[in-house]
Amino acid sequence: LENPYLPLMNKALAGMYPPGSTFKMIVGMAAIEAGMDPNDRVFCPGHYSLGSHDFHCWKRGGHGALNMHDALKHSCDVFFYDTAKRIGINAIADMAKRFGLGSTYGFDVPGEKSGLVPTPEWKRAVKREGWHQGETVIAGIGQGYLLATPLQLAVMAARIANGGYAIEPRLTRAVGGSLLPVKEPELIGVSEEAIRVVQGGMNGVSNEIGGTAYRSRIAEPGMELAGKTGTAQVRRISRAERLSGVLKNEDLEWRQRDHALFVCFAPYDAPRYAMSVVIEHGGSGSGAAAPVARDIMYEVLKRNPTRPQAGNPSPGGRKSARTG
Repeated sequence: LENPYLPLMNKALAGMYPPGSTFKMIVGMAAIEAGMDPNDRVFCPGHYSLGSHDFHCWKRGGHGALNMHDALKHSCDVFFYDTAKRIGINAIADMAKRFGLGSTYGFDVPGEKSGLVPTPEWKRAVKREGWHQGETVIAGIGQGYLLATPLQLAVMAARIANGGYAIEPRLTRAVGGSLLPVKEPELIGVSEEAIRVVQGGMNGVSNEIGGTAYRSRIAEPGMELAGKTGTAQVRRISRAERLSGVLKNEDLEWRQRDHALFVCFAPYDAPRYAMSVVIEHGGSGSGAAAPVARDIMYEVLKRNPTRPQAGNPSPGGRKSARTG
């Protein structure tokens, strides 16, 4: 019980983690539903100023001007800081809940946790404090009070992949040889444009040069995955540390290292599977979580007899890599 790794916890259901940049699809869809043109560009100089406080992008020198597709592909923080501030926390929270965050599913294994999708009402009730605009800004990149389980992140990816149907996860398929009834999922009520833009952005992450998970792509035709990296910060980085250089994860004590996350679905053109990978204090989503997801998804897809037969290159090979 005192083991810091909590080996007795079913972390897929009960582990709660900041979703980090895997949450950016939620913010993007909320923005499109609020009327934002996904082709509008936001300039990233490497930081975002709100009052006297600077919120930093992971790319210190900035990304320049990006639209939503490229902001997802490159995981630009400044784009989503700005977008979150423009649309507000309530629009973000509403979209998060539609995609399965902040609630349980009645999963047929005990121990499921609901995570947390914060709102001003929640903060007043629980912390007896008002909501600050800076809290909306950091929610834009999946930080702050936001918490999600790996199961919830997989469900989020599945609902994006299937075009916005509210599927719910189940482990038990049959009892005593009899198939259990499957509830027909309802539409979430998100526009086709919003779904299409974030699906395309996730494709860019994995299959376009410069995407944060391009090195973890599956290059075999018919097996390409679409995903989103996430690196969830668990400690506060001081201004002095930013000026002198942010410490690398490997130089920190284990509990102070970032969580590594990756969500994905595949095949991109005809989705069958969705997945989330969370590596506690594992470092970056692109360096730690995405390669694990790629390897698992590749093995799963190889078992699919309906996929195109085009040789058997290694999953990270360059053969027929999708670049558009």
